[in-house]
Amino acid sequence: MPNETTPKGYWVAHVDVNDMERYQAYIKAARPVLEEYEAKFLIRGGEREVREGAFKARTVVLEFKDFETAKACYDSVAYQNAKAFRDLVSTGDMHIIEGYGG
Repeated sequence: MPNETTPKGYWVAHVDVNDMERYQAYIKAARPVLEEYEAKFLIRGGEREVREGAFKARTVVLEFKDFETAKACYDSVAYQNAKAFRDLVSTGDMHIIEGYGG
């Protein structure tokens, strides 16, 4: 069980959506899975300025109680089923990262 010193886990995604209307099917299917794993959106689109390098059109950061939970959510059958909708209409990069426990 995580304690106060256990680093959080994060999903960091940079995504280009080719069909936002069809992307809504992914959002609808992913929502209950993310709620089950108690994911918290920290960044979900929004205004930004690229200062170095190149990014996709959309950035999303989700916070989980720990790294293991972040991985378990992504690997779950329910999330993979939701992800199938996303894969049809978007391209991107997604990383699961352990937070700094400093």
